[in-house]
Amino acid sequence: MRQAGRYMPAYRALRARHSILEMCKRPDLAAEVTLQPVEAFGVDAAIIFADLLLPAEPMGLRLEFVAGEGPQIHNPVRTLDDVVRLSTSRTADLGYVAEAIRLVRRQLDGRVPVIGFVGAPFTLASYLIEGGASRNYIHTKKMMYGDEGLWTQLMAKLVLVLAACAKSQVEAGAAALQVFDSWAGALSPADYERYVLVHSRALISQIQRAGVPVIHFATGVGAFYPLLHKAGGDVLGIDWRVHLDQAWRSIRYRAAIQGNLDPVALFAPLPELRARVHDVLGRAAGRPGHIFNLGHGILPETPVDHVRAVVDMVREYRHP
Repeated sequence: MRQAGRYMPAYRALRARHSILEMCKRPDLAAEVTLQPVEAFGVDAAIIFADLLLPAEPMGLRLEFVAGEGPQIHNPVRTLDDVVRLSTSRTADLGYVAEAIRLVRRQLDGRVPVIGFVGAPFTLASYLIEGGASRNYIHTKKMMYGDEGLWTQLMAKLVLVLAACAKSQVEAGAAALQVFDSWAGALSPADYERYVLVHSRALISQIQRAGVPVIHFATGVGAFYPLLHKAGGDVLGIDWRVHLDQAWRSIRYRAAIQGNLDPVALFAPLPELRARVHDVLGRAAGRPGHIFNLGHGILPETPVDHVRAVVDMVREYRHP
């Protein structure tokens, strides 16, 4: 979960000289940042440094990362004309992500696999419609509720673009793809099933047909993990708001599970942190198919030595 970032001094040194978009668009910088946590902590995979909003620009939208505010779309998608204008033919413009994957693979020389990622259709749609992050997703839900045909047209375009982005990452050597539905928790189970599930399933099935497993991750969806599983994925990524064993039982162990330490637990004293790591591992109960991970992105102020300690705790753990 966002392995590289502002908690690492090496990342901060690069970030002081380059913007987020520049770091994403320069394969050499993206590869360098991707490799930093692998070299520092010896984790079991490299997660490519990119951003789920990168497809916005080839689709014809003006994207900016504003200091202190996060990503902003300056021409949000609100009307039929806006949706019609969205391009689906310029995904080759994102070739820098695939090139970064190739660089990382060459430098890793088979030591660990590289994981690629894309945003899920709903999360990307919500950014494009709202113009940035949102608390209530008013514009997004107005489109869903008020013009389901327009909503479906938008989601179909996003699936086309995201599938192309994912397939290019697979062709570059990504061993798995993670699909991030970061804002799915803003939906009720009924709304997810009616407006989102079919589109996520379409994307995930296309990635799987490209020949790699898919990790399907969402936050705040404890009320409908079975629906998330129904949308697809070889691995279900869960956040920290649910017990791992309960989430796994809810899908009848029909997929692997990834998670789910609270990122803020990394700020706890080491004895408390160890107890929480062991709690997650204990709930997995030694069952095959558990990928230990955080329950969401690592935070900028996270103590680096605690990240290293968690890796060691997981490696040393033996289920009773």
